Amino acid sequence: MPRPLWGQSPTADGELTRHARDLHNAVSELVRVYQFRDRKCIFYYDVSVTQCYAISALLRLGPTTLNALAADLYLDKSTASRVIDSLERKGYVSRVVDSEDARALSLEVTARGRALHKRIIRDLVDEMKALIQNLDPAVRAATTSLVARLADAASQRFAGKRKRPGKPGRPGACSEP
Repeated sequence: MPRPLWGQSPTADGELTRHARDLHNAVSELVRVYQFRDRKCIFYYDVSVTQCYAISALLRLGPTTLNALAADLYLDKSTASRVIDSLERKGYVSRVVDSEDARALSLEVTARGRALHKRIIRDLVDEMKALIQNLDPAVRAATTSLVARLADAASQRFAGKRKRPGKPGRPGACSEP
């Protein structure tokens, strides 16, 4: 039996393993349900889930390069380029000359893209309100805090996500820590 770390007893390690397994099962089910919900975006909003994430990232980052967007989305540059090509054809994103480097192009969300994003977020927030409306306000706040902390920890551990947007990260959810 491996030696317990950080003062944990074997019993505490067994409890930690049980909690980790239970959390894994709960998160897996939540992600599965959300993936099915997100697939409907293609039909309702004329964008894929990845395209929606790209619009959200561009709104969060502001005008940015394709390389920076690809890093933020944990996509390779060719995949990010195809996502942007499609969004540009639909009129949701435009490529403009970079304000700091005239040789480069920056990606920006168009007014049409902003309106689409606003509609999607409004609908998703309405769905979330319906989901949590019967929870005690303290539970809602604690849940939000916990999920945000778990997302940050997972992002740092599995995807190399940065604390500050715009700094490149490395994909690799299955790589060693």
